Amino acid sequence: MLVIDAISQILKKEGVEYLSAFPTTSVIEAAAESGIKPIICRQERVGVGIADGYSRITAGNPPGVFAMQYGPGAENAYPGVATAFADSVPVLFLPLGHRRDRDRVFPHFNSVDSFNTVTKYVEQLNEAESVTDTMRRAFSRLKNGRPGPVMVEIPIDVAEQEIDASTISRYEKAIIVRSSAEEEAVLRIAKTILSSKTPLIYAGQGVLYSGASQELQELAELTNIPVTTTMAGKGSIDERHPLSLGSSSIVMNGAVLHYMKTSDTVLAIGTSLTKHGMVTTIPDGKRILHVTNDPIDIGNYYQPDDALQGDAKLVIRQLIEACSDLLSTRDRPESPANRIREIKSEWSKSWEKKLTSRESPMTPYRVINEFMKATDPSQNIVTHDSGSPRDQIMPFYKSGGPGTYLGWGKSHGLGTGLGLNMGAKLASPEKFVVNFMGDAAFGMTGLDFETAVRSGIPILTVVLNNSTMAIETAHMASSHELYKTRNLGGDYADMARAMGGWSERVDDPEEIQTAFLRAKKATENGQSALLEFITSEEQDFSFRGALR
Repeated sequence: MLVIDAISQILKKEGVEYLSAFPTTSVIEAAAESGIKPIICRQERVGVGIADGYSRITAGNPPGVFAMQYGPGAENAYPGVATAFADSVPVLFLPLGHRRDRDRVFPHFNSVDSFNTVTKYVEQLNEAESVTDTMRRAFSRLKNGRPGPVMVEIPIDVAEQEIDASTISRYEKAIIVRSSAEEEAVLRIAKTILSSKTPLIYAGQGVLYSGASQELQELAELTNIPVTTTMAGKGSIDERHPLSLGSSSIVMNGAVLHYMKTSDTVLAIGTSLTKHGMVTTIPDGKRILHVTNDPIDIGNYYQPDDALQGDAKLVIRQLIEACSDLLSTRDRPESPANRIREIKSEWSKSWEKKLTSRESPMTPYRVINEFMKATDPSQNIVTHDSGSPRDQIMPFYKSGGPGTYLGWGKSHGLGTGLGLNMGAKLASPEKFVVNFMGDAAFGMTGLDFETAVRSGIPILTVVLNNSTMAIETAHMASSHELYKTRNLGGDYADMARAMGGWSERVDDPEEIQTAFLRAKKATENGQSALLEFITSEEQDFSFRGALR
């Protein structure tokens, strides 16, 4: 058996069904012959995104896997891997490597050295006989601890070496190990949140990866504590739940803003609490209780008043039990559900003109509002793209619980959402999977819409086309006045049809909802679909940066 075949057999044992890839790499042939379906992208960044989106839905079990050639293939994959690393996504990368006698000789690109800063773990398979040990380490790191991308570089001379086939028969799937928190500390934090006047739960992506959404809802209902989520944690709780405020990022709705300002205690669960340009800054003066499975997060950006280290699902269950015991001898806190509903209603009314506008070109908020009317969020998987679409969707769209929204943005290359969308559809083929992107984002990765068509991945891509980079208006004022630097052009519906997909261009705001229904029907018929909405240069981000 060749080493490359052994790797494919190990992937099969670990439950891998799809391999996104771009040639030339012998991993493609070996995977196909072992029953793993290759998805051949047009550019490596999108191929990485496919694996990334798949892992976000499966929580990395099994993980998305991407393979590429040495040199240019590995180099072009770098921004996608960096995105997965920033957002802590458990993806397996399998780049070929140069021959071992050349791999560290200028100017050859060495993946082990180059990707070290954007992977959780990277190793070169430097001996044929160590293939099972190397792959065991890779999968063990994918499944345990803080999620993140793992890379195994396969030197081309090692890939074609022969090993004893019996070696693979002894390979066992990597185990998953999870830990709970110290009982005394759990009780201490339970007492703190129950004695707080206005506590708030701030849930992150770790809730999704640990499968803790049910426990999160149970804790919120037991204690009557409102819940907001991080951008990556959107969907940790069904956002139609009475105690859900909605998601929080650099943008937020009125309910999130109110409770972020007025809460006295923030129970942050499954989030690193990283400070960066796309997230909410917790205002000063709050008592912060931090629950995370990675000790590096504790005290990294905020000094918590108390903290628990452990798996989100196990720790929330511990908190439920501790709070239940404490509440057996005291009154339950009053439910804030009515107040939450009032604040949301008041905020929504302030945006009613935008959400129902009949102006043409149409406002993107009307597009989002009509999409929500036309679809069931519990049956959708939605993702935004960078720039205006992300800011316009996050405060308004109500996700339907775990596995219904892909929030991303710590490292946020335009066009990332298209690959994520394809990977999510592979992981949940029964869902209506939709990515919203601007015309600038389509320019980055739009040709990979053909990958969805060719590979039989019936997604819907929504292009909000305002023919400009509207979000850059303030940053490019002089250059645009002198040289029209923000202007963009293209008929994206025509491009989608030319690539073999179903598409429509929509100019009339009264046609938005029916267009979504037609697009959904097309995807149900197995077609990759694209809707191009001609939108205005919307510049109203009055909900942005409100806590800064």
